[in-house]
Amino acid sequence: MCVLFENEEVLAVDKPAGIAVIPERRETTPCLLHALEKERGERLFVVHRLDKEVSGILLFARTASMHRHLSLEFENRRVKKTYQALVHGRIREKKGSVDAPIRLFGSGRMGVDREGGKPSLTHWEMELSGENLSLIRVFPVTGRRHQIRVHLYHMGHPIVGDLRYGEKESQKGWPRLMLHAHQLECGLPCGRLLRLESSVPHLFHTFLR
Repeated sequence: MCVLFENEEVLAVDKPAGIAVIPERRETTPCLLHALEKERGERLFVVHRLDKEVSGILLFARTASMHRHLSLEFENRRVKKTYQALVHGRIREKKGSVDAPIRLFGSGRMGVDREGGKPSLTHWEMELSGENLSLIRVFPVTGRRHQIRVHLYHMGHPIVGDLRYGEKESQKGWPRLMLHAHQLECGLPCGRLLRLESSVPHLFHTFLR
């Protein structure tokens, strides 16, 4: 496991795709939290989560006080998060936003509901565009479950390899969900701004080419 940053109170790792952050329903399935706790011989506190299929920056607190601080930073939307997403279709606009409420529809699937959903906002910027695929930077303002995946699907540009939000037959041929937590900035109690970055997997650019 690649450690991006650590001190006495914080641990930031580069999460690989395909492993859950916390235990799933089947307790025998490995999760990142337990693997790290066993490897390092310490208790860790989950600050935020990434979907099992998503890779990139993941923060853990090593003390209860830091856990409270970081949880409030996320809750109050003071954490700046940047994702990279490879999506279907050619996006011609340079940037945009999706302001669409989201709610749970059942079986773990989220969706846009203008009447009953919770406020959800995502900004995005174009990075590279091919004939049938586009690579974009995504900046979620709120932190709803599956928010980026739902909003990009709602735009008509589902994330490549997303079996939950997209046409299943066309999504099956891809090796993974092409969503990566690329950068993160958050304030620490000492006043320092913690800036983290995880390299975008080469796979993203390979398929775009």
